[in-house]
Amino acid sequence: MKKILLIGGGGHCKSVIDVIESDTEFKISGIIDKNPISKHLLGYKIIGTDAQLEELIMENLHVLITIGQIKTPNIRKKLFEHSRDLGAILPVIISKSSYVSKYAKVGSGSAIMHGAIINACAIISSNCIINSKCLIEHDAIIGSHSHISTGAIINGNCSIGEGCFIGSRAIVINGVNIGANSIIGAGVIVHSDLPPNSFVR
Repeated sequence: MKKILLIGGGGHCKSVIDVIESDTEFKISGIIDKNPISKHLLGYKIIGTDAQLEELIMENLHVLITIGQIKTPNIRKKLFEHSRDLGAILPVIISKSSYVSKYAKVGSGSAIMHGAIINACAIISSNCIINSKCLIEHDAIIGSHSHISTGAIINGNCSIGEGCFIGSRAIVINGVNIGANSIIGAGVIVHSDLPPNSFVR
């Protein structure tokens, strides 16, 4: 099993731990957290802070960003790019209970959580969270550093720009384009294209 270092020790990290433990490819060597409130998370040690990132990456070449994302992708993006620049390998983590079509593409550092479905010819770019029970339909494109939240539906031929957050149970109608760094609230149905930096709730 390959060692993997997790960066971020909050709620999303707990969910990612559960996904990693469902497979046998990676063994969690520890967690980095900016402001740790305890020494362990689900039995795994908090082994350092952001200040020790370079040193710890040298010891654990495989790294995953496990900070959640709602209001802004900036922290996840910064840590992803910094880790990559330090030579880290950012693998794709896929839950055994999800479905990813063999015709889909998933970029480095992305996490596909329990029960998610990614259908044929969908593209998930780098450092994305495809959260539990969401659906990414055929030919949809999800930009880097985006979070598609629990139960959300991205229909066929949609394009979600870089750094977007799509809330729980939101629905993006077939063929709709959402501009970069947009936030779509929980339960919203998006019927038409949105420009970058949109906020809909």
